[in-house]
Amino acid sequence: MSALPSVSVVVPVYNSEGTLADLVAGLARELPRLASAWEIILVNDGSRDGSWSVIGTLAREYPTVRGVDLMRNYGQHNALLAGIRLAQHELVVTMDDDLQHPPSQLPPLLARLAEGADVVYGVPAEEQHGLFRDLASQATKLVLQHAMGADIARRISAFRIFRTELRAAFADFGGAFVSIDVLLTWATTRFAAVTVEHHPRRVGQSAYTLRKLITHTLNMVTGFSTLPLQLASLIGFAFTLLGLGVLAYVVGRYFIHGGSVPGFPFLASIVAIFSGAQLFALGIIGEYLARAHFRLMDKPSYAIRRQARGPDALPPA
Repeated sequence: MSALPSVSVVVPVYNSEGTLADLVAGLARELPRLASAWEIILVNDGSRDGSWSVIGTLAREYPTVRGVDLMRNYGQHNALLAGIRLAQHELVVTMDDDLQHPPSQLPPLLARLAEGADVVYGVPAEEQHGLFRDLASQATKLVLQHAMGADIARRISAFRIFRTELRAAFADFGGAFVSIDVLLTWATTRFAAVTVEHHPRRVGQSAYTLRKLITHTLNMVTGFSTLPLQLASLIGFAFTLLGLGVLAYVVGRYFIHGGSVPGFPFLASIVAIFSGAQLFALGIIGEYLARAHFRLMDKPSYAIRRQARGPDALPPA
């Protein structure tokens, strides 16, 4: 029988004071039989409720719980990056704080990882977020598929397990826009996914609204992919062909009918179409210039205010 691995569980926390105790208790029941050593890293991402106080209490109660309080709300993936960089064990598990990812579903992920994968996602049999949220999620995954360059992007999930050594590939990453899934592709192409049980959210509402999903998608596609620039080039090429076609029509009409194309509306429409295409392309280029500007500013992915661990861990004053 092979030795059990050591596991670090990283959980980004945002306004989840009502679910953290149950989540940690569930992990404390499951992990001792799955791992030789383990820790739970709870990263408080600028919560507005009493989440940090709960984290402090849990850190005093459980020696294996480590609390990390960020300076402000940076976003789920930024909080994950902070926790991943603090992980001390050979495998990292990431999961949500809302009890939708049951700790009892860890064995299938560990088993698939043992078969040779470097990253394994635990995906639900079906999405449970509502029509518009599901459509936005699928659109995000399509964009991510291009950014990752891997078909597994269609089956990604926040419930994932990977080998801690992969983080060496993005150890020096310092951008403000973070996608953990894209960063993992910098280290490996050995991805896998297994279908696991997902529970409906019991407390509160998801912080990932439709607007935030769209914003995340735009940040990701302009931060980790050249697809928009390629799209702008294709649009420019298409409208060049359209312009040549219009020129051929005007010249042909002149020679066939002996006169130019009449009417201001025709000319105004052509000018408006070409102006719109130019502004669209300039807007895309502007987005990339903005990303380059932020990188030159060296804006950090996150900043840690304090940490809580062990019997001396205290909640905030």
